[in-house]
Amino acid sequence: MEGKTIDYLINEQIRDREVRVIGAEGNQLGVMSLKDALAAAEEAEMDLVRVSPNAKPPVCKIVDYSKFRYEMMRKEKEQKKKQKIVEIKEVRLSPNIDVNDLNTKVNMARKFLSKGDRVKVTLRFRGRELAYVNQSKKVLDDFAEKLSDISTVDKAAKFEGRSMSMFLAAKH
Repeated sequence: MEGKTIDYLINEQIRDREVRVIGAEGNQLGVMSLKDALAAAEEAEMDLVRVSPNAKPPVCKIVDYSKFRYEMMRKEKEQKKKQKIVEIKEVRLSPNIDVNDLNTKVNMARKFLSKGDRVKVTLRFRGRELAYVNQSKKVLDDFAEKLSDISTVDKAAKFEGRSMSMFLAAKH
């Protein structure tokens, strides 16, 4: 068994006095004592499974437990398939970057954004470059401006240690 499937209480594991019972065909059988619900499940030659423990009274369903578990695992697998994991890609720049180099980095970031990833643009300062932090912010602004057609600034430029970084996310 993979993933984090929810463990359902079945038959004698259920300790509630009264439960709302849903029949094998999906019809409501109403609120009854646990003893009566177990008897109804046994009569149908199926299991009594507690599907909603937080309800008042808890909801139990009369189903074939192994088939029910298989269906739940399949649903969970389908949901995982549809899930898109957003990665953060980093593009590093220097304060005295040339126009052509900047365009190359912009194209790289454009490719990442088109795939749906977020882009972290980092401007690294070395040595005396730290004295010109304010002028260097213009490089990040130009970068964001060139990608403004397909992205938005997720987190504005922020100075941390010897680098300044901002995050870009694709427009929806």
